[in-house]
Amino acid sequence: MTTYNIAIDGPAGAGKSTIAKMAAKKLGFIYVDTGAMYRAMALYILRQGIDRGDEEAVGRACKDMDISLRYENGVQQVWLNGEDVSGLIRTEEVSQTTSAISVYAPVRQKLLQLQQELARTNNVIMDGRDIGTCVLPHAQTKIYLTASSHVRAVRRFKELEEKGQMCNLEEIEQDIIERDYRDMHREIAPLKQAEDAVLIDSSHMAIDQVSDAIIKAAGERGLEDRG
Repeated sequence: MTTYNIAIDGPAGAGKSTIAKMAAKKLGFIYVDTGAMYRAMALYILRQGIDRGDEEAVGRACKDMDISLRYENGVQQVWLNGEDVSGLIRTEEVSQTTSAISVYAPVRQKLLQLQQELARTNNVIMDGRDIGTCVLPHAQTKIYLTASSHVRAVRRFKELEEKGQMCNLEEIEQDIIERDYRDMHREIAPLKQAEDAVLIDSSHMAIDQVSDAIIKAAGERGLEDRG
């Protein structure tokens, strides 16, 4: 049986993970959160006290990281060197470090092989910054999911507020704009829409609408004929 792959790319805060999880559940696919894998690497860098701007030191540290995905009751868990760190990788500090180190070649190579192997052996929905352009260039369906920087900032603001964290909306939006610039202008695998990707702007769409739009796009690209 030929596996079916759906690649979802887009900027930070566009809702990729939430949408991909929902679509994967509806389709019975495995959801691969590549961002969580990068976040686990960032957590390791922070714990080791390594300067995120020191590419050589970060590259050396990659050799000491073992990152894996596991599933328990359908829920993805991220493991770092034998520890479940799923609940530790969603802080702003980890987010900023992730954006900084994800431009480094050793970091990307560390995870590329695992991600491609998952896609070769399973029907997957994978989201990130360069899935359709670099990680899964032959994915049957590619989506570029975006939203305005203001909408993404408001979403993040509400998320942090619900966790009881003090935050400033303008600062969050500025961080998002700066992160977008870094992701789109990095030398290795910059964030961009693949030529054959379907553009979906979720600024004024409900989660269910976005999920259904992705499934519809996959249906138009042979999903129903797989197998």
